[in-house]
Amino acid sequence: MGEEGDRVAPRFARGCRAFAMVVDGAVVAYGWVSTAGEWIGELGLEIKPDAGEAYVWNCFTLEAQRRRGHYRRVLEGIVAVARAEGFRRLWIGSVDVPAEKADADAGFARVLGFDVSHSDAVRHLTVSAAPGATQVLVDEARRRLGLDGWTRAVPVHTRRH
Repeated sequence: MGEEGDRVAPRFARGCRAFAMVVDGAVVAYGWVSTAGEWIGELGLEIKPDAGEAYVWNCFTLEAQRRRGHYRRVLEGIVAVARAEGFRRLWIGSVDVPAEKADADAGFARVLGFDVSHSDAVRHLTVSAAPGATQVLVDEARRRLGLDGWTRAVPVHTRRH
């Protein structure tokens, strides 16, 4: 985990699970899974999976190991374990185009899009439904992120496509 090594024990202590791709005895890619709330720093939001759900996060592949399918295999492993354990839904967020391809290949569907911008001391978060996402799923995602009936000082604007 390199620079994040000191975060491993606290994550395990709060019930997070780690999945890793190991090549020649070394971890080359990993991802974390939580069934409880997790802070999404990039968005300034907390996701709170419902019962029977989990959030996949902090997936990483060592730079020298990228473009070899390791992330895809970690993700496929997470999905297989979740399915075997009876989870009904996994949530994941991506900011990298190659990751989004692997996400889709593993069965994830894009639900929301986010745009974060800053002006002066204010952070602006724009949330939009992804093309093709059902309103039911969009509403569920918004609830998991605390965006339904929110009372935040940060302005949140929703656009529909």
